[in-house]
Amino acid sequence: MDLLQTILATIVTLGLLVTVHEYGHFWVARRCGVKVLRFSVGFGKPLYKRVDRHGTEFAVAAIPLGGYVKMLDEREGPVAEEELSQAFNRKPVGQRIAVVVAGPAANFLFAIFAYCLMFMTGTTSVAPVIGDVAEGSLAAKAGLQVQHEIVAVDGVLTSSWQKVSMQLLNHVGDSDVIELQVSPFGQDAPQSVSVQLQRWLIDHDVPDVLGGLGLSPYRPTIPARVGEVVKGSAADTAQLKSRDLLLSIDGVPVLVWDDLVAYVQARPGEKVTLEIERDGTRLFQSVVLGSHTDANGDVSGRLGIAVKPPEWPEEMRRDSRLSLPGAFVEATQKTWDMTVLILVSMKKMLTGLISIKNLSGPITIAQVAGDSVKYGLETFLGFLAYLSISLGVINILPIPLLDGGHLMYYLAELVRGKPVPEKIQMLGLRIGISIIMTLMFFALYNDFMRLL
Repeated sequence: MDLLQTILATIVTLGLLVTVHEYGHFWVARRCGVKVLRFSVGFGKPLYKRVDRHGTEFAVAAIPLGGYVKMLDEREGPVAEEELSQAFNRKPVGQRIAVVVAGPAANFLFAIFAYCLMFMTGTTSVAPVIGDVAEGSLAAKAGLQVQHEIVAVDGVLTSSWQKVSMQLLNHVGDSDVIELQVSPFGQDAPQSVSVQLQRWLIDHDVPDVLGGLGLSPYRPTIPARVGEVVKGSAADTAQLKSRDLLLSIDGVPVLVWDDLVAYVQARPGEKVTLEIERDGTRLFQSVVLGSHTDANGDVSGRLGIAVKPPEWPEEMRRDSRLSLPGAFVEATQKTWDMTVLILVSMKKMLTGLISIKNLSGPITIAQVAGDSVKYGLETFLGFLAYLSISLGVINILPIPLLDGGHLMYYLAELVRGKPVPEKIQMLGLRIGISIIMTLMFFALYNDFMRLL
């Protein structure tokens, strides 16, 4: 069921974003008087197609990893004399630029729409309150303290850990200073704290910005209360029930969930005695623990229960629902911030300040798409917006074969007053294919390594 959900979520996500991107090209091309021959979502053999009154074939193809808009163009085949005025290559360079830019622009507009919808339907987060500061860490040296809330990072207000992380990501690989505003939680007593960085997290494959500072977010105490019992597990055999509270195991008191996890994992296949509180009554139940072997061959014990999520203190919740004007402003700002972050990250990757292992391919996208659906509408909309921005940024890069490569040629034509020579364009095409294939290789390699 999870695999099916992941596949469907991936198809919907990629299909929607590709449709948005290609529709941008299509819409502007039509308004510039260009004849569109085919609008295809996906590659390969069409599964469905129809032709409209303008002679445009709309198709859904079998491989949902992209799409294209095919326009009438003399460079791709003979064009009838009466249709020459509708050929893309015969249009003024300004109109060709508009058609090329329209695809990435549609992705940025869609991201604003998705974020706007997310902010209007409501977002939920928790206050960025520090739960622990690692001894000797950057945070400890700067004087950050437990139960302090991070109010702002580099002058940008941070009402959630997500916003804190977003600001910290801008510093990965840098040798500079992070300026924090912190205050004891629940008090209006802000104070400034400076964290000095030196090539921060440059050697980390996947930067953990909070861990890199030595910070751990506050988490409510999680009691060892059963949330769900896995069917066929040791807990199911022992007839444990949802909402049971585990008080001890083999006479050892269980104060929090982590106590239970540590004890069980250290005893695969062993018989243990559980002390349980159920509806005000104490019960004792013996059970033989299951076992699990991980990818490294390590064996750990399994009881077969899922934790009951703790309730966050009401004062730490950050629930927000914006009106349309407010949501639009916030969505536009977030789209801009994410665009800048992606571009800065790409620059740092090229200069070696961020590991190329951060590149992700279709497998990672599929996994995140599936997970985002599980976590609800807010997470899925946020993922859609982020992926749409990424698609827009990548396509606008000045790499031949991508929209940005065509834009580069047309801008050069605008300056020179004549097209870029065909030989240079063909050389650029080969270079572009090499770049794209290399990036895809690294992205797929990283995907498989994450799976392993």
